[in-house]
Amino acid sequence: MSNSPRRGVSSLFAALALLLAAALLAAPAATARPQAAAPVPAATLTEVTGFGTNPSNLQMYVYAPATVTAHPAVLVAVHWCGGSGPAMYSGTPYAQLADRYGFVIVYPSVTRSSKCFDVSSPQALKRGGGSDPVGIKSMIDWVTTTYTADTSRVYATGISSGAMMTNVLLGDYPDVFAAGSAFAGVPFACFATTDGSEWNSACSGGTVIHTAQEWGDLVRAAYPGYSGARPRMQLWHGTEDDVLRYPNFGEEIKQWTNVRGVGQTAAATDSPASGWTRTRYGATGDQAPVEAISLQGVGHNLYTWDMADRVMAFFGLDSSGPAPQPQPGTCKVTATTSAWNTGLTASLTLTNTGTTTIDGWRLAFTLPAGQTITNGWGATYTPASGAVTATNATYNGTLAPNAGVTIGYQATHTGNSTAPGTFTLNGASCTVG
Repeated sequence: MSNSPRRGVSSLFAALALLLAAALLAAPAATARPQAAAPVPAATLTEVTGFGTNPSNLQMYVYAPATVTAHPAVLVAVHWCGGSGPAMYSGTPYAQLADRYGFVIVYPSVTRSSKCFDVSSPQALKRGGGSDPVGIKSMIDWVTTTYTADTSRVYATGISSGAMMTNVLLGDYPDVFAAGSAFAGVPFACFATTDGSEWNSACSGGTVIHTAQEWGDLVRAAYPGYSGARPRMQLWHGTEDDVLRYPNFGEEIKQWTNVRGVGQTAAATDSPASGWTRTRYGATGDQAPVEAISLQGVGHNLYTWDMADRVMAFFGLDSSGPAPQPQPGTCKVTATTSAWNTGLTASLTLTNTGTTTIDGWRLAFTLPAGQTITNGWGATYTPASGAVTATNATYNGTLAPNAGVTIGYQATHTGNSTAPGTFTLNGASCTVG
């Protein structure tokens, strides 16, 4: 008799344990939706786990600068085949640009043996269909929740396999992304396969050709019934790409001009750097609906750090962070030229003579009549003649008080080989001497 109360208590605990086990089995998985979480350590690449639905077991890495803007933009930076999130972090300048402009970066990382993103399966080519795009969408949700990010300013950029995934993400989730930038990619659904293979030789060889309407319909089929705004697209490709052949570039242009509902005749064509041909569709400015840059004589490994500045301008991220503006008289430019026949080289030394550090600079000047820039160093120069703006490279954008930087360019001339006579830095006049 003395043991009966104990047996009763034991039976009660056993029943409670069974009820608890049943409740746990019935509960949804903890990773089924993003959870509010503490921000990652500042200015440090950090892996985040348990971020949400992740059918293909991607890894998530996040970089947040020391100073994150209120309701920051989000950039998804997608690696190449054989790469990783950490490799994309160290191999591109986006983290440094985040430091400058205050946005947060997601670096997805493939764990399958190929280290290539799934851009071919039926699951990947449908909104919410599964595979890598669903995992990346979960990463975005985690960041927007954790940092109260601006959901109207979510962007994607990628290289090779990452460029193909950029096309896929913008097709699957047009309501999530404002714009994308794809370096050496292929159109959405060009790599489609149904046999489980990750590779489509016809597409990689540039032999998959469709009309603009057909390409656009493939994108629209990823999210049937969607009638909202579609993201802008920036496309980059080398004419000598031997991995994803150059015809894919033209097919991407056909696809995204159709998706955006703009004509395939360029609204503007220029050459912002030697060997580059840039065409813009639907508008002529830095944030045209579609922008395409062809690189003459360049192969598959086309990406250089300076190109990231063009990405920032296309996304509109280059004006979202602090950029102290010098006042008149707080900058000085010394300009010299050395000429021969119909050519010249110019050297420009820019000095910050103010008391405030300049973080990001644009030096504007007008070339003398008849001069055209053919090559430049230390900055990007656009356009090649007339009123030119030289924008800092990723490695020389910060000028402490009394610090200087020397840049230069090569140009042709028709007789007048003098240097520009006036300069403005971020809109303010500089002393010349």
